[in-house]
Formats: sequence, structure tokens, C-alpha cells
Amino acid sequence: MLELTAIRKSFGKIEVLHGVDLEVRAGEVHALLGENGAGKSTLMKILCGIIQPSAGTIRIEGQERHFADYDEAIAAGVGIVFQEFSLIPHLNAVENMFLARELRGRFGVLDRRAMRQRATEIMRQLAVDVDMDVPVNRLSVAEQQFVEIAKALSLNARILVLDEPTATLTPSEVEHLFKVMRELRKQGVAIVFISHHLEEIFEICDRITVLRDGEFVASCAVSDVDNDRLVEMMVGRRIENNFPPKPAADPAAPAIIEVEKVQLKKGGPVSGFTLRKGEILGFAGLVGSGRTETVLAMLGAWPAARCLVKMDGVEKRFSDPAEGLMHGIGLLPESRKEQGLITSFSILQNISLNNYGKYRQGHWFIDLKKELAATKAAMDQVRVKAQGPHARVDTLSGGNQQKVVIARWLNHDMRVLIFDEPTRGIDVGAKSEIYALMREFTAAGGSIIMVSSELPEVIGMSDRVCVFRSGGIVATVQGASINSEEIMTHATTGRVENVA
Repeated sequence: MLELTAIRKSFGKIEVLHGVDLEVRAGEVHALLGENGAGKSTLMKILCGIIQPSAGTIRIEGQERHFADYDEAIAAGVGIVFQEFSLIPHLNAVENMFLARELRGRFGVLDRRAMRQRATEIMRQLAVDVDMDVPVNRLSVAEQQFVEIAKALSLNARILVLDEPTATLTPSEVEHLFKVMRELRKQGVAIVFISHHLEEIFEICDRITVLRDGEFVASCAVSDVDNDRLVEMMVGRRIENNFPPKPAADPAAPAIIEVEKVQLKKGGPVSGFTLRKGEILGFAGLVGSGRTETVLAMLGAWPAARCLVKMDGVEKRFSDPAEGLMHGIGLLPESRKEQGLITSFSILQNISLNNYGKYRQGHWFIDLKKELAATKAAMDQVRVKAQGPHARVDTLSGGNQQKVVIARWLNHDMRVLIFDEPTRGIDVGAKSEIYALMREFTAAGGSIIMVSSELPEVIGMSDRVCVFRSGGIVATVQGASINSEEIMTHATTGRVENVA
């Protein structure tokens, strides 16, 4: 169905794709793997006509094609669901699906009935029930994901590219997506599947192509490789242990933060937790269990019914994260691109955010030399891979973007860091580096709250784990009790006290 041969791409003098090959058959799910920055997204943008190759050929069903833009790729049967949704938030699902190609009746009047009927047929094909009448920003993330897929299918796509489609889905939603993919496979659709979750590759994919540093490494059947071999192909080395060793627990470590009687909504459960010096406290639970809301309530960024916070034994009441920042608490939010970074700014500007007081020269001026030196030092500390401090953040891989957020807070001398989904959308090699940075921070006396939906991450990194269910903490486990069975038992069956 699809052949990409000897694809090269240069941006100025820098070549980022070095003769990459990709072959995808009709009726298969083909995994495209590689670390962040390996060239996967660039290759897919070339396939979709969003950027032009410097060399190489594209063939669809044996016919050579040249796409000047995305519209031409769509006309040839290529559809893509981007990692960052391309939906218009205030339009509903039908309006988004037919945006810029609306069906019209006599005299050019919009045929809303025909568009809705076609949209309903596609949603029925996907076995998805989505409210067609509300703006998509009122839909769940999973529902928005299926609207994106339906939009691609409405284009009669024979080649469907799914870029990290499961990154924000719950396990049940992922399973439903896989059912949809299996049905599309039966219909002869060629699916290119990009994911950093290797267990998903073995569950849904037929074949694999691996890229590394812009070069083709190998293509093979999923049945011919195991997890360790895949990681080695992706990063060029074996990662024997993804997680750094845990230090011995210190029962005498002082409490840095004590959150007492946190209640997210009136009538809801009341719970609390303690964060000790030098530890990583994991927050585990199903999506919607209240993990993120609890840390945001602590910082005054979530309208909780009540929340009593003590820091170093002294009661604090934060009205917003800026006050938390003044007390040495830094937040690395779940959506780093929307809430953690200004992606059109440079690395230097992002690291300097919240830190300009350090560089003040007199009353009005900034010591630019001091700012540049501090930025370079922070980049070196967290091992950011970039052309330099003035590189725009949106040119970096996901792992390096996360490192820039970490660098900002380390540059601000934080005592506590809150990581919300610290490695979402990050490849296995960058994950190991992020984990090492987290342990370096706690070894130096810092403390971390880590909210994560990935059980292996929670188990491998946490010194203690607070398990959430229905808006409250149902258990705190440590030592040998930090295992998947114990955590999931509490997360799915635990009970919390309801207080009026």
C-alpha cells in the first residue's frame, strides 16, 4: 500500500533524515518506533505533504506521488491523527469532521443533515457514542481522540497514521481503540502506529520499523523480537535497568509538607498525606481518581472544599502556584506544551521564566551575561540536547522539552518538585535520564511528588505510594507492598470515608 524509499530531509545545513525506508502493507498495523528526535514525526509529515523531502520517493499502491500539501495527501487517501489534536475547540464533532469540505445542497447552502448522517455512520462504525451537539472542548480526551479518527476516516483514508493515540487514554479506552484498529485492519486499511508504550506494540502491531538518529535501523515482524531487543534497536544500547536504585528508607527524615484534611468537593472523601525530605512520593490510581486535583488543591490551583497544608510544621495557605513557588515548590504539569512551556520562546527564555530576579542589574536591567551563563549551566546539569540556549523549544524532542522544565525549577533552587505524568510521550532512553535526574534531586535533599498513570513507573521510582480512588487516598503503601497487585486492588476496590 505504501512505500517510502531513501527519504532525506535537511533543514538548512542540518540533515535530519538520512535515506529512510518504510513499507506498509494493506490490512496491517505497522509500528514506527524510535526515540524522540529519531525522525518519526518528520517522516510522517513528509508522507502527508506538510513538509517536502529533500530526496527520495513516495509510492502508494505502486504509483509514485508528490504531495505539495496536506490536501493532496488527503485526496490520495492518507489521513493522520496528530499527537496534539487539530480540532477547533468551540465547534462540535460534525463541524470539525467536515471543516473546510462541508457538504452543500442547492444554492451552496450547508447540508447539515447529510453531514450529521455521515458523521453518525462513521461513529457507528467505530462503535463510539459521542455527543454531536456540544463543542468538542466539552468532550473527554478519549472522545476527542475518536473524533480525530472519525475525521480521518471521513476522508476515506486508506492509509491512517496514528501518532501517540493512547497517550491520554485510560486502559479501557485503549482497548476500545485497539478494537477499532483491528476492524480497520480487516477492511484493508494500512495503519502506521507510533507509540512509546512497547507493550502496546506487541498487542496490536504486525510489523515494526525502527529509526534512530534519522536513520533506518531495521524492519521486522513483531514475533521476531522481544522487549529488550526493541529497546536496543531504538537507543543503540541495552538499558539493563530503566530505574535507578532506590535509597534505603530513612524513617527519621523530617516532614517537608503535610497535607491534612484535603477534600476536593463538598460531601466528598477527606484524606491527607505527608511528603518527607529526600523521598519520591508516588500518587497512583485510575484516571479521574483525584491525584492531580489533590496536588493542585494543595497549591491553590484547584477549588477544593477544604485543604489544610503545613510546610516545615507551619500552616500555609497557598492562593495560587506562584505562592508555592515562593516557598520552593515547583510544578511540572501534565501538559508541558500548554502549561509548562512557551514553545515559541527559546530555551534560555523558558529557563529564565520565574528567575529574572536572579539576573537583575540595578532596578531596570537584566545582566544578560549572567543569564546566559546560568542557562548553559542548567542545560548541562539536566543534559539538554539542543543547538544552544537560543534554540526554540518547539524544535526539541519531548524528552528535551521536559528537561527544560526541570532545568527552570533547578535554576530556581526548588525544595519540592511535583511531577505530573513526568514521562508521558517520552521515549525509553529519555525516560532513564529523567528518572536519574529525579534521583539526583532527592539525593541532594529535595523531595518529589510524582503523579503517574504508568504502574511500572510508580513501582520503580516511588519510595512510598498514595493510592487514590473516587477523589481521595484509600491507602499508602511502601516497601514490598509497592507492587501492581496491591496498588490496583486499592485503586479499584478501596473505600474512603465520606464526610459531609
